[in-house]
Formats: sequence, C-alpha cells, structure tokens
Amino acid sequence: MQRGTFQLMKSLNKANILNKIRKSEPISRAQIAKEIELTPPTVSSIVKELLEQGIVKENALEDARSGGGRKPTMLSINSGAFYVIGVDAGPEKVECILTDLSGEVFERTSSKLRKPISNDQFIKILKENINKILRSSTIEREKVIGIGVAMHGVVDVETGTSLIAPNLNLRDIPIKAELEEEFQLIIKVENDARAMALGEFWFGSHKDLESMVAVNIGRGVGAGIVINGKLYHGAQDIAGEIGHMTIDINGTVCECGNRGCLQTIVSGEAIAKRARQQVGDAFEFEPLTGERVYELARKRNDIFIQTLQETGKAIGVGLTNLIHLINPSKIVLGGGVMKSEEFILPAITQAIQQQALTQKAKQTEVTVTKLGDDATLLGAISLLLVELFDPI
Repeated sequence: MQRGTFQLMKSLNKANILNKIRKSEPISRAQIAKEIELTPPTVSSIVKELLEQGIVKENALEDARSGGGRKPTMLSINSGAFYVIGVDAGPEKVECILTDLSGEVFERTSSKLRKPISNDQFIKILKENINKILRSSTIEREKVIGIGVAMHGVVDVETGTSLIAPNLNLRDIPIKAELEEEFQLIIKVENDARAMALGEFWFGSHKDLESMVAVNIGRGVGAGIVINGKLYHGAQDIAGEIGHMTIDINGTVCECGNRGCLQTIVSGEAIAKRARQQVGDAFEFEPLTGERVYELARKRNDIFIQTLQETGKAIGVGLTNLIHLINPSKIVLGGGVMKSEEFILPAITQAIQQQALTQKAKQTEVTVTKLGDDATLLGAISLLLVELFDPI
C-alpha cells in the first residue's frame, strides 16, 4: 500500500469517527467500532489523537449496568475546544456572532449598510464587526479557528469572491483575500441561501437526514441543496437560484432582467407592492411593507390574508418545480417572509398537493426553520465546522 493511500484512509477514518461522535454522543469506543465497521485498535488509536487535540472528551457513564464490571468510558465532542465567527453579510446589514462548536452564541454585533456603498466601504464594515467581536470576547484568540461569511448574491467559493451582490449593486468583492490578510484565519465565503441550508443540516435537528433543500425567502429568494452532507454548487456556482425560476413569462420584470421570476411574486417587497395595488388609496398615509401586511392579516383583514395566500400558492408552484427536478426528502423554508407561515404554509402545501406528479412527491415534507433569525448566521458557522469535522 502506498503511503499516500494509507494517509488518506487514516484521514477518512478520523473524519468518520469524529462525525459518529458528533451525531451519537455520548458513545463508547466499542459502539463506534461496531457501527462504522472499524477494528477496535484503529478506533482507539484515532480517539487517542482526538483526545490529545482536545476536540473530544471522555466521561465515565453514570449508572451503567455493566454487571458489576468497569463502566464504559463515553466520548463526546468538547464544544469549547474551538470557536468560530459567523458573518451574515447584507443586503441591509452585517451581523456577526461568535459560537462554540455546538453553535452556542457567546458574542454578537451588527451594523446597518447604507447605500450607495463601495467595495472598500463594505469590506471595512466587515472588518470592523469582526474586530469588535474579537475585542469584546474573553475567549482566547488562539481558540478561534476561522470565519465563515454568508454573502447574498453570486459567490465564487474557490476564491471567496462576491461576484455579484445585486441588492448592494456591487461586484467582485475579494472578501476571502481581504479577511485572510487582516485576521490570519481560515476564511470560508458562501452564498447566504446555501450557507443557510448547511446550517439547517448541522443545527436544524433533522435526525439522520443526509439530503435536503433549504429555501430563504426575504428581500430575494435563494435555495441551498445539501446532498450526502455536502453543498451542491453546480457547474458555475449558481445551483439553487430558485428566485430566478420563471413562473410567469408575461410577469413583472425582475432585477435580473427577466420577466416573471419567482422573487417578483414572493419576496417581501413584491408582497407589499401587490398589497398596495389591491387596497388602492386606503393606506396612502401608511407605508405597507411585507411585515405590515402580515400584521394586518393577523387582524383578520381579508385582503391581506388573500395576498399572503396568493404568495404561498406561488411559492408552492416553485417548490413543486424543485421537487420534480431534485426530488428532495425535505424542504426547509426560512427568511423574513416565512414569519407569515400561518397564512403561507397551508397554501404552499395545497399547491404541492395539487401539482406534484406522484403521491409520494405530494408527501414531500415542507417545514419552516426552527433556527429563527439566526439560520443564516449559523449557516456561516457551519462552513467552518465542515472544514473541521469532514475535511475530505
């Protein structure tokens, strides 16, 4: 066996053991060996290395029924071994959090983005927020292993460059290069919807689900696709741009230049615009936003309830197309628009029931994220956790 091949197998085994501990903690060495089909000496050797690195800890199992023999030593992840900074960048503000490996938030900061803004100004705001997190935290700097950035728009993942940030009217922002030079840490940059999908996979309590889609519906609409625990990017890094799926070829012109894109119907701004058209001058002295439409719907105003139900139907059409194309086992919805789920989600379910091709497709599970407003931030955190727990 070539040395390189042996090293690869060792790395794969290490990643498999680490992930098994993460998903099944507390767990014994014997259980690990049995469940991932490795020899006990191999498991013991790798666990020893993980213990020395501090990423795994061991505790004697209390009340173990071992027939009077030795209680098995159980393994779990040492969440406080390392820390990660997560950044949700735009389009209206920059938010940062510092968490441990379990996603527990220790520090938080944010800044509004004022337009027009230049690339340099945007980078400066990113750096200011990250530095503020580092200064205010009592965590040892050496324990911070990296920074994950969830960026709206199109991202070149390899170079960590924001190619197009449409809502900020910016292009070619060298996020990774700038932050690496400033902080000397591992930097991961990803589209915000894809980051959210990965965050759902890591922190969303979806049990042993290996493949899923998360859709973020707010100012825009984007999706992230996780297949076998990995983000799917597509050939040119635009996989998941569901917001630019054409729903009505004669519809409103989208900011991308095409007509009738899904986000021209279901984004927060689109919902508000449609509501204004329906009520005419009735609310001329009150600015109608997507959030206000929801508040009025909760007061049982039929016009606004109908507006949100129409939104749900359009989302359902888009998700049905997604089901026919990808056939995911689960779809998780997030973003500001989904705060209106009591009106939108039933309409989504009904549209899928009416339009999906097969009975099993009609039963595709569609839920709203339980991670709340931190869904994208935790997604940014997960970009580094993948690097740590599954580096292959």
